[in-house]
Amino acid sequence: MEVSESDELDPLWQDLDWAMGQLFFMGWEGTEVTPQIRTLIEDHHLGAILLTTKNLKTAQETARLVQELQTIAHQAGHPVPLLIALDQENGGVNSLFDEDYICQFPSAMGVAAAGSPEMAYEIANATAKEVSAVGVNMIMGPVLDVLTNARYQPLGVRATGDDPQEVSQYGIAAMNGYKDAGLTTCGKHFPSYGNLDFLGSSLDMPIITETLEQLSLSALVPFRNAIRDGLDAMMVGGCAMANTSMNVMHACLSDQVVDDLLRNDLGFNGVTISECLEMDALSHDIGVRGGTVMAVEAGCDLVLLCRSFAVQQEAISGLKLGVENDMISRERIMVSLKRVLNLKSKCTSWSKALNPPGISLLATLHPSHLALSTKAYDNSITIMRDKGHLLPLSNTLYPDEELLLLTPLVKPLPASAATKALTESTRSAANEHDKWQHRSSIMSGEGVFRELGRSLARQRHGKLLHTSYTANGVRPVHENLINRAAAIIIITADANRNLYQNGFTKHVAMMCSMLSAGGKKKSLIVVSVSSPYDFAMDKSIGTYVCTFDFTETAMSALVRALFGEFVPQGTLPGTLRKSRKVQKSRQNWLVESWNMERDQRGLLALIKTIEKTMPPGTQSGLSGATAASFEISQALTPPHDTIQEQHFVVRNSSTQALFGFCSTYYHVPTSHGIISSLFVDPSKRNLSIGHSLHQRALRSLLSRPSIKTLQLGSSLPTIYPGIPMSDLTEGARLKRWFAANGWDISSPRLLYTLTIRNLLIWQAPEGLLPSIQRVSFKFDLIAGRENAETVLDLVKANAGPEVLALYHLALADESCGVVRAKSPVDGSLVGAVIITRPNSSLSTYIPVLKPSPSTTSPSLNGNSNDNINGVGGILAPVVPNSPQAAIVLQGLALLGIRQNKAHRAAACVLCWVQGEERDVLLGMGFDVLDAFEEVRCSAERFSELSLG
Repeated sequence: MEVSESDELDPLWQDLDWAMGQLFFMGWEGTEVTPQIRTLIEDHHLGAILLTTKNLKTAQETARLVQELQTIAHQAGHPVPLLIALDQENGGVNSLFDEDYICQFPSAMGVAAAGSPEMAYEIANATAKEVSAVGVNMIMGPVLDVLTNARYQPLGVRATGDDPQEVSQYGIAAMNGYKDAGLTTCGKHFPSYGNLDFLGSSLDMPIITETLEQLSLSALVPFRNAIRDGLDAMMVGGCAMANTSMNVMHACLSDQVVDDLLRNDLGFNGVTISECLEMDALSHDIGVRGGTVMAVEAGCDLVLLCRSFAVQQEAISGLKLGVENDMISRERIMVSLKRVLNLKSKCTSWSKALNPPGISLLATLHPSHLALSTKAYDNSITIMRDKGHLLPLSNTLYPDEELLLLTPLVKPLPASAATKALTESTRSAANEHDKWQHRSSIMSGEGVFRELGRSLARQRHGKLLHTSYTANGVRPVHENLINRAAAIIIITADANRNLYQNGFTKHVAMMCSMLSAGGKKKSLIVVSVSSPYDFAMDKSIGTYVCTFDFTETAMSALVRALFGEFVPQGTLPGTLRKSRKVQKSRQNWLVESWNMERDQRGLLALIKTIEKTMPPGTQSGLSGATAASFEISQALTPPHDTIQEQHFVVRNSSTQALFGFCSTYYHVPTSHGIISSLFVDPSKRNLSIGHSLHQRALRSLLSRPSIKTLQLGSSLPTIYPGIPMSDLTEGARLKRWFAANGWDISSPRLLYTLTIRNLLIWQAPEGLLPSIQRVSFKFDLIAGRENAETVLDLVKANAGPEVLALYHLALADESCGVVRAKSPVDGSLVGAVIITRPNSSLSTYIPVLKPSPSTTSPSLNGNSNDNINGVGGILAPVVPNSPQAAIVLQGLALLGIRQNKAHRAAACVLCWVQGEERDVLLGMGFDVLDAFEEVRCSAERFSELSLG
């Protein structure tokens, strides 16, 4: 059961020493329980422990260790179990390794290369089940960093890539996989480790120099989306921030970052965790005692201290001193305590904590997880280029020819078996830059690559030459072996940061080119086993393969791929994938006609995927849309069925998933064609899917023999009345895209959706009612088709076909009415508007009328039973131009607001406000909810496309 603010806490927590113990997150060195960690649990009431590779041996010993830790806490009187956390990111960052029971899976970027968010979920779920079996209840993941400057960032393959939408999609898939296995999740590293500037010394804090606006458009997107989808905890980084609006030395010690940016701006209400306060730059600048107080003051709920008992004791005494000196209040401690207890309630209990299932469960899980691991690695292997068709080697390398393998001296990954054989004495990172790559980087020989060489030899049943290379460059031994070999495989690992690898590879490539020109066979294959950015853009490397990590499992998949046991289908992440596929697949997507029965489930899934990429707190026209939203002709009955529709999809016929959707309408009486909506799965944008759908939609509309005009954006359905402009950056990009595809965007019609978010407290501006009454217009409300002819005539003469269709729908709907404005002179109609009750059937076609959580809140007096619910609609005001048009519009809107209040709506939405009408209505208390630019062109402009 979750702990809420109003729940009574165990009386023990009134003891501040006990409460403060729950605010610490600590680790230690050693594979056994030491007197120090026992003291922290028993005497200082430590509530959370981070396990690292230094604590863990086999899965069985880990389960025993965790059980012992929980038993100590239980016997010491802890009311709730310990939070036991682990870094288990896969790829190169796995704290727990046991080749008999714990499966190895690709890195985050490798998973994205496999191209399946569903597989990302399965892998995370499998990983979580394994670590949960040994008693772990929290996973330090997912990594949500966006690699803004991907080529040079040490996070490398730990991150999904450089596309914020793709990072969101795969990060949330992983998060859900963890949560569904019973673990709590911790996103990292807020606000971003994806574009850090390193200044050299270990005492210098890496810096984020991007502005908040830049971060908001990219780096913060995955964090924002994960928060909305239920992320449990967030690790706040130890980096500095320096820009025009923020100058922060340590993000995790700054209330600007934790309280203002994370909690207030992004709406996070889970547990915040500081970066380890023992890191050199932070402890040197501030000191751990002061740093602990600052972290709690800034809003951190858990303060991380990884290993030194002396430093941990200093941190505890620092927090106590901060409370004694009134720097930190009891209430502040209690706020964090409740958040931590709430987190624990989601993932653990004493019965669960004291009885981890251990090996018995792991043995059951292992076969299926092993199959998933093999599938994942096979799917992630990526051949970016193979200009000379050198692969598979089984087709191009004869048995008597020699194969040369050249490998760098690198640090093996913590997840590799080779790592386990090394002594603890070599556990040090070479420089500060590498410390950010993973916590347990270690220097060694090349056990993994020796095994790769043996595997290659076994696979080809022939001789293999293998030697390493270093910063000393191409030596005579290399030249001799290159002269002998018919094919050369060079392994690189982060060549952009280990520049000797780049230089060595380019040198060998030049040698092979010269020898080939002289008639000698020299096939060169470059394999990046870490960052795919090594030679991604270097066309001089003709055959380029990426594996995304160099665990034994990855190297096994590489060998099988090189020799043709399977055809690699992996793709490069983010913008690399997109830039490559734009060139390859332009106009090549198969576009099919929409089939309601076949495609409606896929369309709903596509809409929900797109919704997740929207900033929190926004409600676009697409939010709440369904397949039925686009079926306008189904709702119209003769003689009003003058709108014909035809929709198109790009889909995966195997999985039934929709990659893209486009809806079109044709108005018969006016020979007017409309592209009403065009949207694509965020993870598959820039692959020409939108271009293919757009071409197909134009050809369909232009095939109408009498077509005169074309329109981009439609008021019915109200999904995209035009090019969306609320996000100026995205709107500008879309305008450029449509301009490049033939549209004249120079004179758009501006359309707005306005809202009053809280009708309960809305009051008419002073003087509004007298000014409307002064001009003596008469306003009345009609329902049904009786007395509706004059209204329809007014709409037909002054609005487009979609507006007329909407009025027909409204007049046929009992939950709708039409307000008319009549001239005091001759009684003629001078305006009309549609009013809808909350939950009107029109919300099917105008999804913005569907209630969001913010529009179903209790009334102001706290009574939630006042029947305050839903969203009222004021739709399609039609007011012909006249000197008093503004007063007529205000009168129609005022009556609409009153009707909505009478219907007990919590909020109201006013749709299809034209540009010049907006300011009139903003003065009445409306706010802009969304903005669009409707574009129209003559059909002749596109006549050439119809022949293409």
